[in-house]
Amino acid sequence: MAAEGGGKEMNEIKTQFTTREGVYKLLTHSEYSRPNRVPFNSQGSNPVKVSFVNVNDQSGNGDRICFNVGRELYFYIYKGVRKAADLSKPIDKRIYKGTQPTCHDFNPLTATAESVSLLVGFSAGQVQLIDPIKKETSKLFNEEVGSTPTCSVTSRLIDKSRVTCVRWVPGSESLFLVAHSSGSMYLYNVENTCGTTAPHYQLLKQGENYAVHTCKSKSARNPLLRWTVGEGALNEFAFSPDGKFLACASQDGFLRVFGFDAAELHGTMKSYFGGLLCVCWSPDGRYIVAGGEDDLVTVWSFSDCRVIARGHGHKSWVSVVAFDHCTTSVEDGDPPAEFSGSDEDFHEQIHFGVGRDRANSSHSRLSKRNSTDSRPVSVTYRFGSVGQDTQLCLWDLTEDILFPHLPLSRTRTHTNVMSATSPPDNVSTSSSSGNPANSLPSTLPRSNSLPHSSNPGNSIIDSAFIATGVSKFATLSLHDSRKERHEKDHKRNHSMGHINSKSSDKLNQLSSSRTAKAEAAKTLGTTLCPRMEEVPLLEPLVCKKIAHERLTVLIFLEDCLVTACQEGFVCTWARPGKGLLSSQNNPANSPSGTVV
Repeated sequence: MAAEGGGKEMNEIKTQFTTREGVYKLLTHSEYSRPNRVPFNSQGSNPVKVSFVNVNDQSGNGDRICFNVGRELYFYIYKGVRKAADLSKPIDKRIYKGTQPTCHDFNPLTATAESVSLLVGFSAGQVQLIDPIKKETSKLFNEEVGSTPTCSVTSRLIDKSRVTCVRWVPGSESLFLVAHSSGSMYLYNVENTCGTTAPHYQLLKQGENYAVHTCKSKSARNPLLRWTVGEGALNEFAFSPDGKFLACASQDGFLRVFGFDAAELHGTMKSYFGGLLCVCWSPDGRYIVAGGEDDLVTVWSFSDCRVIARGHGHKSWVSVVAFDHCTTSVEDGDPPAEFSGSDEDFHEQIHFGVGRDRANSSHSRLSKRNSTDSRPVSVTYRFGSVGQDTQLCLWDLTEDILFPHLPLSRTRTHTNVMSATSPPDNVSTSSSSGNPANSLPSTLPRSNSLPHSSNPGNSIIDSAFIATGVSKFATLSLHDSRKERHEKDHKRNHSMGHINSKSSDKLNQLSSSRTAKAEAAKTLGTTLCPRMEEVPLLEPLVCKKIAHERLTVLIFLEDCLVTACQEGFVCTWARPGKGLLSSQNNPANSPSGTVV
C-alpha cells in the first residue's frame, strides 16, 4: 500500500482510485501491449493510440481493439473486464518500414465478424484502408508516386506532412476526413482514386483564418475538399454527436467550430497559452472541452460561443480529453411535465447511452436549460483528461457552473475551493430540501469549482503568464498552497516526445517568439480568451499518477475506462462493481516498474 503523505507517495503509480460512484481498479490481467511486454523505447516515436469497434458477433465478445506502438500495429479481440488478455494471439500484426502509424479509426457502420474497415494515418502523410480480419490492405491514399528516370525520390502529391488525426464521417460508409501537421484537412471518398498528378484546387469558401477548396478535375478523384485551418499543425478534430459540426484544435492555440456541411465557422476560442492538442464534445453536443500546452482543460459552450470554465490539475501538457457518457447524468428537480417526450424518455435521461440516438435525445431534453423561466435540474457532466505529466484527472461539470444565473442551482451543489486551509468543521453542505437524493456529504462535492475572484489586481497574473511562458504558470496559480509548490516545475521530458524532430524547432520558436506573445496578449481578456479570474476554475475530483511515461489515450467504455502510455501499455480500469478480474493479481502481467 502507498504510504500516507510524503514525497514518495506522489511518485508511486496508483492501481485504484475512488470517486463518489465507488472504486475504479486497474485490471492487470486485461493489459494489452506488445506480446513480449517489454516497455517500448518511446524516444522520438509517435504517440500510442487506441481504437475500438464492436463487430456484433454471436459469441457476445464482439469488441475489437487496435493500437500502434512505434512502427507496429496490433489488432486483438478485446476482452475487457470479462477475461484476461491473450497477447500471444493477435488477429493481425503489421510492422511498417520507413514510416510509423500515427492514428487510426474504425468504421462502425460496416463492421462485421468477417470484415472491418480500419483507416490508418502515417508519419509520412499516407493513409491506408485495411481489413485486419481478412489481413488485407484495401487501398492507399496520398501514397508515394513512383520514381522517374531523372528523379529517384518518391513523393506524396496531396500532403507530405504527418497525419495527426483521421476519422470516418459520421453516418457514412465511404467518406473520411484526414488532418495533417501542415494545418490542412482533406475529405476523401474510398471509392475515388487520388490521381497521378498533383490536385488543382478552386476556392469554395473563405473566412477568418480558414479556407475551403474543392478539387478541380474532369473525373471524380480525391481529395474532394481541402480545408486550410489556422496557422501551424491541426492537432485534432472531433465531430459533434449528431455529425453536423466539426471542432478543430490547432497549434496556433485556437479552437474553431465549423458547420461541416456548409463549411461555415460557428465559433472560436483561444487557449490561455500555446497550442491546443486535444478536443472532445459532451454527449449532448452542448459543450466542448479542449486541452493543450497551457496545462489547462477549457470548457466552451457551443450555444453561447464562450468559455464557461477552466480546469487546473495537470503539471504538463494535456494530451487527451474525453467525456464519460456513462457517468454524465441529468436528474429532474421538478415534475416530469416540464420535459417533452414519453415516460420512457424521461427515465432515459438519468444516463446518456452510447450512440448518436441517445445523445440527440439527451440534447432535446436539455434544450430548455438556457431558459430562465424553467426551474433547474441537477446536471453533472463527467469528463477526464490525461497528460504528459503521467496523471489522470477526472472532472465534474455541474449546474452551478453551467447556470450561475439560476439561484436554486447553488443549493444543489457544494463548491470546493482549492485552499491551503480546510473549512471549519461546523460548515456543512446545503442541499435542496425537496430532493434528498441530491444531498451529498462535504467530502464528495458535486462541484469542484473555484469562485470568481473579485480582486482586480489578479489581472497581473495574466500578463505575467504571457510574458514568462507556460513553464512559470504553476507559480502564478491563484489558489496555490505551499505544500503543492514543489510539484510545480513542468516535466518537459514528457512534453516533447510526440513532436517529430523536423518540426520541434519550428514549434518551439513559434511558442517562444515575441510575435506569439503579442498575439496572445491581444486576445487575453476578450471572449476568445477570458482572464483567469473571469471564469470559474475547476479542481479535479481525481488526480492520480498512473504511468511511468506520458499518457496518450483515455477512452470511456460502459464497464471500464482505458488508458495507454508511451511505453506501449494499454490498461483497463474496471468501473465500480465491474472488476471481475481485479482480485486476480498476476505480477507477470503488470507494467514495468513499481506499482502500488
